[in-house]
Amino acid sequence: MADNEIEQAVSRALEDSPQRNFRETVDLAINLRDLDLNDPSNRVDESVVLPSGTGQDTTIVVFAEGETALRAEDVADDVLGGDELEDLGDDSDAAKDLADDTNFFIAEASMMQDIGRYLGTVLGPRGKMPTPLQPDDDVVETVNRMKNTVQIRSGDRRTFHTRVGAEDMTAEDIAENIDVILRRLHSNLEKGPLNVDTVYVKTTMGPSVEVA
Repeated sequence: MADNEIEQAVSRALEDSPQRNFRETVDLAINLRDLDLNDPSNRVDESVVLPSGTGQDTTIVVFAEGETALRAEDVADDVLGGDELEDLGDDSDAAKDLADDTNFFIAEASMMQDIGRYLGTVLGPRGKMPTPLQPDDDVVETVNRMKNTVQIRSGDRRTFHTRVGAEDMTAEDIAENIDVILRRLHSNLEKGPLNVDTVYVKTTMGPSVEVA
């Protein structure tokens, strides 16, 4: 269960958000300290599965062939085979559009080498190289899990953001998501909680509320 102070901060952020004519996301802003982010080994780059879901649609594209491709069609937004992969390698604009419009990629492990060759220069800098699907992995299970996944990535900046829910989710569910993210950060940062300066939660257009 999330800390009560986190839930109270989320409740304030939801209450203070003015009414909009669209469904707002709820975002977390994290400020780091005492880290040399010029050193890539100190940067945050994590995929986190949110226990309460993201509250938003997550676009997932699968690179696969045969039976795996057929099963993926039921759950993924798009399934691309070897021929489509090769075509993308010859069309940089289409490859960039696909990368920008897709949250996560999954690929059969046997296709990873070709993906690196054809799309590495597009997906790599965006942090969107596919998650490899091993022969024993269930593609349906993997896609469904990644629909509840967010990427937390600092790059070389001390402040970074991630989605933690939507305005129509309960404060308790959003707080659970935040708790999981903070626990992951605390366990992986060099000095744990001491490397986290401040954390704020807000809706898309609402004011920021500090998470204690």
